[in-house]
Amino acid sequence: MVSNDLCCQISLTNNCLKTTLHSLVKHHPPVMKSTLLFIVLAATLTACGGKQTAVPVNTMQPALTQLVGVSEIDSNRQYSGEVRARHEVELGFRIGGKIIERKVVVGEQVKAGEVLARLDSADARLQAGAAKAQLQLARQDAQRYRELHLKGFVSQSALDVKEVTLQVSSAQAGLADNQLDYTTLRAGHDGVIAAVLAEAGQVVSAGQPVLRLVQSGEREVAIEIPESQWSLYHEGDAAQVFIGVDAPVAGFLRELSHAADPASRSYAARVAFIAQQPALGMTARVQFVIKHDAQTDFLIPLTAIYQQGMHAAVWIVAADHRVSLRQVKIKSYRDEGAVITGGLHAGERIVSAGVHRLTRGEKIQLIDSGIAQ
Repeated sequence: MVSNDLCCQISLTNNCLKTTLHSLVKHHPPVMKSTLLFIVLAATLTACGGKQTAVPVNTMQPALTQLVGVSEIDSNRQYSGEVRARHEVELGFRIGGKIIERKVVVGEQVKAGEVLARLDSADARLQAGAAKAQLQLARQDAQRYRELHLKGFVSQSALDVKEVTLQVSSAQAGLADNQLDYTTLRAGHDGVIAAVLAEAGQVVSAGQPVLRLVQSGEREVAIEIPESQWSLYHEGDAAQVFIGVDAPVAGFLRELSHAADPASRSYAARVAFIAQQPALGMTARVQFVIKHDAQTDFLIPLTAIYQQGMHAAVWIVAADHRVSLRQVKIKSYRDEGAVITGGLHAGERIVSAGVHRLTRGEKIQLIDSGIAQ
């Protein structure tokens, strides 16, 4: 702002200038007089014009900060999956043949022992009949040789041959009966038919999947964990499962694969439910519960770490907004930050970005960015 004294001085100076110019143009033409007078008037208005406001200068440096806190829910990571049964099995015939009947459809409830499908059993019946005839003949021969051996007409070795032949025929007859029974596919457990993999009229080989049976009982969520986060979790870790808009359901990590999928480079995992058993096939989101050690482990951004030689440190913000440097102990590094296991306390405020521009004891302007877990 220009002071009133300065305006008065400029005004006096302009008055003197006008007097001088008036004397100089006294003998000049009227046009020259008008021009000189306009110059003097413009200088006066410029010097004593309207008031100007000066912009205040803020000497405090702005810095991004956040509070150190404790959060048990690892809300930064969610894993999408599908609700499945703990036990799923693909059913197939134990022998090859042509399917002549399929008695179930997808989604049908079945009981243990219920017939699901059948093969053409004509050949198996013929084999079973031939085996029974051979068994009958072997029995008759063995009985005859036993009687002859008692009378001393045949040796013991000859009788032993007939006894062995009887045992072989009995085994072959039993095998043929089993082959005939294998032409019928039965459910091994109570459950639901999840998929039909072969149709009537199709010729299948032994062991080829025909139906997929989802057993009744426990449910769980199948998820995939990226290889960068595999080491964070262990079997038994608590979790929360979100299904639709309902409240989260308690669960735990039941199974975590130790071999990554060669294509996706992720690890298959199963999260089991503790109590509630939702419907099969529903989409679910899983969040794991992270347990901190005695409230001393905190997750802070990597940008908050200030390296002091061989030691890591962070800037602590005091109540008067002045910063001080404190060494911390880093437990591990993650994609989203560093886990601090010593040197910080819950509720303290730290500088989360721009740490290399600060000096000890400097007063900063706070810009809050949230809470460090």
